[in-house]
Amino acid sequence: MQRTNKCVIDFIESKNRMLVGVLLLGLTGCGYWKEIEMMPTKTLSWEKVTLTNTLNGHTNPVYFVAITPDGQTIVSSSNDGTIRLWNLDTGQLIRTVKGSYPAAMSLDGKTMANQEENYTIKLWNLNTGQLIRTLTGHSKSLDSIAISADGQTLASSSGEFFASEGIKVWDLNTGQELYTIPSNRLKDQSLSISPNGQILAAGNWDKNIWLWDLKTGQAISTLTGHSRGVLAIAFSPDGQMLASGSMDGTIKIWNLNTGQEIRTITGHSDYVRAVAFSPDRQTLASGSWDKSIKLWNFQTGQEIRTLTGHSNRVNAVAFSLDGRTLVSGSEDRSIKIWRVPK
Repeated sequence: MQRTNKCVIDFIESKNRMLVGVLLLGLTGCGYWKEIEMMPTKTLSWEKVTLTNTLNGHTNPVYFVAITPDGQTIVSSSNDGTIRLWNLDTGQLIRTVKGSYPAAMSLDGKTMANQEENYTIKLWNLNTGQLIRTLTGHSKSLDSIAISADGQTLASSSGEFFASEGIKVWDLNTGQELYTIPSNRLKDQSLSISPNGQILAAGNWDKNIWLWDLKTGQAISTLTGHSRGVLAIAFSPDGQMLASGSMDGTIKIWNLNTGQEIRTITGHSDYVRAVAFSPDRQTLASGSWDKSIKLWNFQTGQEIRTLTGHSNRVNAVAFSLDGRTLVSGSEDRSIKIWRVPK
């Protein structure tokens, strides 16, 4: 149930001049997040996107990228055992922190979570590089990590080969495990938490997407339709839709109110390993093992543009909060920065 009394509203602001398409308002102390959609002052033309920089430094494939809310820093994670922070404008390396993939960044850009030795999860202060705490409980290698929008809850999946060990849900204030969703599936390859913090979703090697109530761990529904394993999932900014990328080379869009598939998007010639919504929900980005990034009109499913330049599989894509910048991470060990001209 939503509680609105005695709540403090924190605006997550962009420092850019363009009005952000979706303003995320954190209702701290209320136990939920509400999203208010607003019309952007200007429609972005992703047909004119250009590659502005390539960042090199990782010595193994890059599996995670994110841009901090202020639009100043890129965070990347690789299985070379490092998390790196880069200046978005200059491309200069700011800081290197010990840590491996999988990884996740909190919505406020202040906290990073990643797998460490002995299947533990480390929480880091990204501003200082200092360790906050360590979460212990997994006994198999981690596959995915997700942090709720309010920064209070973390979900992590682990497994071995094709078998899942289960999903653990943690209270980040105390570091305590809240519950475990038992393992009766194949590997949960991708986790995501809805913007309002109510739904935990997992893309699984069994071709399905599983949905649970994040607070209780109770199953809600299962989305079926892919013909091969689901490698990537992302909630739309308003939390009404979910996009999934699969080993079958397709992207599917799901209506979470009905559980129905809205459309299937085709165009990639290999696994779809990453999907991300632009903040205004007008554009969907996908990264594939065919070495390309594709931009799609979310409303129609039509392809806007194909971005090429990576020499190996694309594993990660992420938009900036103002929607003008897209970053991608690849098995070619590089991070590329793509921007729409002002």
